[in-house]
Amino acid sequence: MDVTTKPVQVEVHAPICAAAAEMLTPDALRFLGFLCSKFEDRRRALLNARAARSLEFDSGNVPSFPDVNYRDRPDWRCAPPPSDLQDRRVEITGPVDRKMVINGLNSGANVYMADFEDSSSPTWSNLTEGQRNLCDAVKGTITYRNPVNGKVYAPRSDGKLATLMVRPRGWHLDEAHVTINGKVASASLFDFGMFFFHNVHRLIQKGTRPYFYLPKLEGYLEARLWNDVFLAAQSYLGVPSGTIRA
Repeated sequence: MDVTTKPVQVEVHAPICAAAAEMLTPDALRFLGFLCSKFEDRRRALLNARAARSLEFDSGNVPSFPDVNYRDRPDWRCAPPPSDLQDRRVEITGPVDRKMVINGLNSGANVYMADFEDSSSPTWSNLTEGQRNLCDAVKGTITYRNPVNGKVYAPRSDGKLATLMVRPRGWHLDEAHVTINGKVASASLFDFGMFFFHNVHRLIQKGTRPYFYLPKLEGYLEARLWNDVFLAAQSYLGVPSGTIRA
């Protein structure tokens, strides 16, 4: 599959299975191309800075921190947590396969963190089917039938489902099945971009928002990159700044 929006060329180097065909629409790939072309150079620069810091620490240097004390700035405040994230006393995590997503939502926990990183093997089928599973979970249509015993799993209707949070892969990982202008795509932006593109408007309609857990950040500049990604993504899809929480 090749989707070209001058001057961004997005290519998928993997079989277009049913889940991939559903998730990797031309519009979704254009959105991914927009994110990767805008932020890939910064991501690479930050990863190079990680490697340089590692060499410094190996040679005996110690970390330093910006000389800023935000406790002395009463104007510095973050937005209050949304209502469905105010209680996170019980939060569980697991992979994005269909049965586990249903069980996580039905678990009775306050939050289920659907994990594209440590809990999931990053095969092409796992990634694309995982995105479809989360879309179906947001729609409320997700079901699973055990092929051995025929047992059917579905979101419970007799109690509150866990709030869904998504954990994309970290900045250090690539998505080898996708290239943007000939360069391998960021796994972080692939996971985030596909989920956000397909679900943000439906989540807003349901009275919630897209929530993300961002793994393995090494410093405020890497967090700032995510913030800039969020701002650009929200603007691209026409949703208010601050819709995303992470």
